[in-house]
Amino acid sequence: MTDRKIPARVFAHAAQDAETAKKTLSTPQTESPSYKLAFQDEDFLLRDDLRPVRFQLELLKPELLLEEAKIASTMVFYGSARIPEPGVSSTHPDPKVAANLEALSHYYDEARELARIASRIPRDEDGRRHFVVCSGGGPSIMEAANRGAHDVRADSVGLNIVLPHEQVPNPYITPELSFQFHYFALRKMHFLLRARAVAVFPGGFGTFDEMFELLTLIQTGKIKPMPVVLFGKAFWNKVLNLEALCEHGVISPKDLELFRFVETAAEAWDCVRCYYEAN
Repeated sequence: MTDRKIPARVFAHAAQDAETAKKTLSTPQTESPSYKLAFQDEDFLLRDDLRPVRFQLELLKPELLLEEAKIASTMVFYGSARIPEPGVSSTHPDPKVAANLEALSHYYDEARELARIASRIPRDEDGRRHFVVCSGGGPSIMEAANRGAHDVRADSVGLNIVLPHEQVPNPYITPELSFQFHYFALRKMHFLLRARAVAVFPGGFGTFDEMFELLTLIQTGKIKPMPVVLFGKAFWNKVLNLEALCEHGVISPKDLELFRFVETAAEAWDCVRCYYEAN
């Protein structure tokens, strides 16, 4: 047998057929929605019946792109979208509430510094990246995290979500690692698939939701333990009475060991470093 080049594939690429389909002659048959290629038919893809397919697509797209970017693990940042940067006045109409938000502004700097530290971790021997900064993609604490990575010229991830009010990703996310989600569940799953450490800053319902889901997954053994640091002990002790949960027996005292309170980026990173050195 003479040496011949074996073709990599024999079927046309989907992109080729999609382009060919655009050039189809116009007839009553070709103009019918039923004639559209299924993956080019937006009305079809948005049907309620196709929800399982959209779930799969929303899981698969970020997974493939993160894998191609050689991101092996992330450090996830949760926190408020309302805390202003230091020196910037809060836009809240209530002066008292605005003052409270401004009093938390130093956590913007701590998030930014922690992101700088995490982003300096070198690639491993296979060229894969670890503790890549990952945020919810919005403003405030999320912006600070992506900004810290940007400060040291490192890539960072933003997982945004479609909301009724207009929003855009913060400008410090690596554009190729900026994702948008329709489903909260899939977004939260991507937060944790690669997470190897999580920093939780003062925040509201969204932060609580993400934090308690993480703690529940660790508590129930659905995911392996990891360093979880909560910034601002005074804030958390004021808005949550976790000791009362122990007193009422609905959680165990050991559940309070699933996280650590910290105040600074240096403290937080020390918790992460000590955890992995010990394990």
